[in-house]
Amino acid sequence: MKLLRSVILGIVLVFGFWGFALAEDKVNINTASPQELADGLSGIGLAKAEAIAAYREAYGYFNSVDQLVNVKGIGQKTVDKIRESIELDVPLEHDLKK
Repeated sequence: MKLLRSVILGIVLVFGFWGFALAEDKVNINTASPQELADGLSGIGLAKAEAIAAYREAYGYFNSVDQLVNVKGIGQKTVDKIRESIELDVPLEHDLKK
């Protein structure tokens, strides 16, 4: 019984840490550099990452992942593929400017 409890606890801990590690892999498209975007988002190369950063500079922070379809070279299929890898936090200094 003690062995079974230890095995179950071990499994829970492994999957708990694994889930935590996956959550840490998200990329904040409102603050990431083009290189960070390219490195962290599957299917996004440096050219598309630079286009994301340029769009952000021209139009402001993203409020929705779906706004990425407005970036030249990024379609709905790409957005759907990378959706789970994206964060949308807005930097604190942006909140202070309101």
